[in-house]
Amino acid sequence: MPRRQGYALLIALVAGTVALAAAVAFGTTLLSGPRSTPLPPTETQAAARNPVAPATSGGAWVATWTSAPVRAEPGTENGFPGRTIRNVVHTSIGGDVARITLSNLFGTTPLVVDQAAVNTRPVTFKGAATVTVAAGGRVVSDPVVVPVAPDSDLQVSFRTPKAGGPVTYHPNTHQTSYLIDGRGTFTTTHWRYLTAVDVRSERTHGAIVALGDSLTAGSGSTTDANARWTDVLADRLGGRYGVANAGIAGNRIVGIGRGTGGQSATDRLDRDALSVSGARTVVVALGINDVQQSPQETDPQRIVDSLRALTERAHARGLTVIGATLTPFEGFASWTPQRNAVRLAVNEQIRAGAVFDAYVDFDAAVRDPAAPNRILPAYDSGDHLHFNDDGYRAMGDRVDLEVLDRARTPRTDEL
Repeated sequence: MPRRQGYALLIALVAGTVALAAAVAFGTTLLSGPRSTPLPPTETQAAARNPVAPATSGGAWVATWTSAPVRAEPGTENGFPGRTIRNVVHTSIGGDVARITLSNLFGTTPLVVDQAAVNTRPVTFKGAATVTVAAGGRVVSDPVVVPVAPDSDLQVSFRTPKAGGPVTYHPNTHQTSYLIDGRGTFTTTHWRYLTAVDVRSERTHGAIVALGDSLTAGSGSTTDANARWTDVLADRLGGRYGVANAGIAGNRIVGIGRGTGGQSATDRLDRDALSVSGARTVVVALGINDVQQSPQETDPQRIVDSLRALTERAHARGLTVIGATLTPFEGFASWTPQRNAVRLAVNEQIRAGAVFDAYVDFDAAVRDPAAPNRILPAYDSGDHLHFNDDGYRAMGDRVDLEVLDRARTPRTDEL
């Protein structure tokens, strides 16, 4: 049985003891079809900003987990003064040394952290236990010697002693985390401030970054089951690559709709995908919200052009780009024949090899053969747009690992 299926029980056991521990101590298709020829590596590959970066000794820094910051958390103008935030994240690869990234992207005042730990091991920032993150900024910790197992839950805790906000967060994580104060320990499904955990690894070849929307974030999947398609892919890769999930529910390629999709993928590409430690390949699974979310994009060519522009920007950083076809949504509230025609037109160009270096046919993986504009009932979460655990498994199983292995050489420059 994959380890992810046992984590829901483990979380329940941890929740019963974490309050006492906190009182004692802190921290206590296949990718198939025509494939356009990738651009050859260029001098810009060596000049990329956040590569597979050499660590202090041996191995390289590679992301084992990431989360894209979405927006400022409502009602947190003063932050969480005197509270401990304990984010629980699920790793893709392991290592013997880790570092974390904290983001104050949507904060309007400085963020002060005076205690931080990874699985109870204290974390420092330029040698100090206390760090101040400027409004709109981020900080990467010093390396901390801590064993990080692959395909496992990791606790990253830190205390914010002073008022200051609002809090930069990622909601609807499908993972149970904790917020601790003088009254007790409270569960949450938000990740706060933490946007990356990197590990030092000698056997990993780099990171696969999934830039997507709710279908990448895992909407409809079981909480604490780690059943997102990216989790399934990480299991199949067996530690050869880190898998970094940069999915945001409601996300669009261009512009912001009426949902909660945060900054557009066009605006966040560099931060959430190209700058991921060890980034080697980007899987772009976007476009369905541009089709179905208000305001709807009625011209498929504009969606294709935006996807192609993302690909060109990734090529300039020496990365390979794999695109995903847009999945069915007939039966969802916003579906119309006209909007479905836009989806099909985008998919036609993706399959023709006109947009990406290669593609993964998520549409073919999840559609009902008897009604191809609908999700197969066995994969439907119930809203006819998002998937259940079986649907996400079908997507994760669809990715051709040989294509990932043929991707460009990862970057080798330092932060």
